[in-house]
Amino acid sequence: MTWQKRIFDIVLALALSVVLVPVIALIWLLLMWQGGGPVFYRAERMKTVDEGFILWKFRTMHCCASNIGVTGGEKLSQITRSGRWLRRYRLDELPQLLNILRGDISFVGPRPPLRYYTERFPKLYAQVLMCRPGVTGLATLYIHQYEARVLAECSNADETDKAYVTRCLPRKARLDLIYQKHRGLCFDGLIILKTLQRVFGR
Repeated sequence: MTWQKRIFDIVLALALSVVLVPVIALIWLLLMWQGGGPVFYRAERMKTVDEGFILWKFRTMHCCASNIGVTGGEKLSQITRSGRWLRRYRLDELPQLLNILRGDISFVGPRPPLRYYTERFPKLYAQVLMCRPGVTGLATLYIHQYEARVLAECSNADETDKAYVTRCLPRKARLDLIYQKHRGLCFDGLIILKTLQRVFGR
């Protein structure tokens, strides 16, 4: 990560943290009212092939639900009603402003993977994670909806894993590597803008 990108991340994260305090507080109150704590979901993700960190999100699944691995069709019933809405507008990812300020992730970059996948595909992720992971990115922008459709068709964990590894991961990696070749603050700004347009349906 260049120092310019790091400064951009810090300034934007601080500005959004101030502006979005009411939204974050309302979501926190909503989740507490619906089912009590924990409000946040914390899980290990990887910033390099062998260096992990704790990623923060608002909880979108029932507390008793197993949330190991990517979310396939077998887990859709475990998503709460408010969780569906939070995921639709990516509001569950607002706590990741903390991860950005800590330097774990950037606003733009490849999505941080599970250790389970970096251990299985170390050579691939050694290339992909040469860029700091991000909240959004080229792969997130263009593969997210495709990935959701593919995984929603799966009925068990093994089927979900196979579909993700064979149909989603190679496509995501190709786009992450394309971003890596053309990365820059202007490109990051364009990806952020297009992500907001995609999330809010324009």
